[in-house]
Amino acid sequence: MIVVADTSPLNYVIQVGREALLPRVFGKVVVPRMVGIELSHPHAPERVRSWASTMPDWVDAVSYSLLPDPQLEYLGDGERETIQISQEIGADLILIDDLQGRNEANSRGFRITGTLGVLLDAGEMGLIDAKVEYRRLLAETNFRTSVKLESEFLRRVQ
Repeated sequence: MIVVADTSPLNYVIQVGREALLPRVFGKVVVPRMVGIELSHPHAPERVRSWASTMPDWVDAVSYSLLPDPQLEYLGDGERETIQISQEIGADLILIDDLQGRNEANSRGFRITGTLGVLLDAGEMGLIDAKVEYRRLLAETNFRTSVKLESEFLRRVQ
């Protein structure tokens, strides 16, 4: 399975110390160059910046080779490159939280999941207690979600 990750899901799982879940759930994860840059931003948490400076071997850091898609200009740099690389390499799944990015990826036929999806998948595999990790995510980060997504997530982890 080819999985491409945007900044937000990586940022949040790293902040709560659960980045090791990603290779266990997905295997290799493609991280676009711009996502790596965003994770290294001086305002990113130290733990995230440190991770980005020495990405583990289960990360495949890439840059897209095609000209930028002008239809994606309304998205942030990370979302734009994540979607473009996903198209270029035929990704099976995109890890993305940003609503506009999710909508664009969906409209292009991609299967998507986000931070909550990572926790849910890891919980279903018995790797974590997803409800406990969700509470940690809320307590230890600035993660926010819609009422609808939160309700669906909590219903599924009951």
